[in-house]
Amino acid sequence: MSDAFLAGLVAGYGVAIPVGAIAILIMGIAARTSFKVGASAALGVATADGLYAAVAVLGGAALAGVIEPIATPLRWVAVVVLLVLAGHTGWSAVRHHRDPARAARSGAGLGTPARAYGGILALTLLNPMTIVYFAALVLGRQANDELSSAGEVLFVLGAFVASASWQLLIASGGSLVGRLLTGPRGRLYTALASSLLIVVLAINLAAG
Repeated sequence: MSDAFLAGLVAGYGVAIPVGAIAILIMGIAARTSFKVGASAALGVATADGLYAAVAVLGGAALAGVIEPIATPLRWVAVVVLLVLAGHTGWSAVRHHRDPARAARSGAGLGTPARAYGGILALTLLNPMTIVYFAALVLGRQANDELSSAGEVLFVLGAFVASASWQLLIASGGSLVGRLLTGPRGRLYTALASSLLIVVLAINLAAG
């Protein structure tokens, strides 16, 4: 197996494994809807990580330098988006709980595979530090062993595979929680807990 692919795997796991707002979102989505929807959200994260890895390989320090000045505004946009998602999740859960005639698995918000994929992809792309992270790794590797074109492709592929495998594992965990809490109260408590965690993570992101 290529060293470049292994380096991409390590880089991908390095950026994916720390549990943050996106992981909580994926778990919550999978718990409230289905593994299919949660997996779509997971692949949205992996796509964003793969895109940022590709941009870092192609642009390196130049792109990292361009993005760094707008990192703070993007972070605040992400905070607002997270708070809106937390509010929508909690409000929808209470509404569905009070009205049993409503489908528990609504197609609103991020409740369908396409919406989950697109929404989580967009939210993940709001994290500019991901490209700074990948750029630093790529530049460090190029300083020691310059990547060929094939090596660059393998690096990006490795980052995507690592991110996808980890996020799918998180979605599986959320789906398991959803199956254990199948009653109306279980779904309500799961959604409200997810909303609270997202709010806390948004506050931490703002404070950082």
